[in-house]
Amino acid sequence: MFMPNQLLNYLALVPALVLRKFFIWQLVTYMFLHGSFMHLFFNMFALFMFGTAMENTWGTKKFLQYYFVTGIGAGIIWTIFNSVPTIGASGAIYGLLLAYGITYPNRYIYVYFMIPVKAKYFVIIFGVLEFLASFGVQDGVAHLAHLSGMLIGLFYLKGIPFIKRKIRYHGFKVRKSTTRYKSKPVEEEELDRILDKILLLGEDSLTPRERQILSQASRDNEDISRED
Repeated sequence: MFMPNQLLNYLALVPALVLRKFFIWQLVTYMFLHGSFMHLFFNMFALFMFGTAMENTWGTKKFLQYYFVTGIGAGIIWTIFNSVPTIGASGAIYGLLLAYGITYPNRYIYVYFMIPVKAKYFVIIFGVLEFLASFGVQDGVAHLAHLSGMLIGLFYLKGIPFIKRKIRYHGFKVRKSTTRYKSKPVEEEELDRILDKILLLGEDSLTPRERQILSQASRDNEDISRED
């Protein structure tokens, strides 16, 4: 609100400058600029509501990684499909909203501090609204960036772990087919569930039984490597 327009052109996300002059830093700096006090307030209020819970769950390192992946990713998609400059942290904020809904689906969010809505339904409602608004009349709001933040967050939390597991277990199955186990192998579905829990809630969330299963799977893989 207070900086000169020339400086704003260097720090806001201007698709033409990113694509033609390689102002790559704008994919980060645009998240820290806001057009009004209310724009800043609502984004930071949402960051406080959902970000605090997710940082406590993930730890600071993973929280920051997720925040910047969704924010930068939303900026990249906006740059590819839109030519209008934009500012604001909303892409990353909507990514956090999605993460909160996946992690705590049955927690209640009080809309207008009065109306209780479960987090999973709250996320679905906002996702649908942003999807519809992205095809509507231009209202000065970067709906595509909001929706992009949610989609990238979904891929980060669900798609990437799924791909990693498929790659891991493709090699695991090949080795298993030519090797006899000295002990009964861990069921893959159970191991997948435990790995998902670690990715979502951290290793400290594991029960003693889950730790034992993970330890056995590790020993099985070591036996396979030695015999190979």
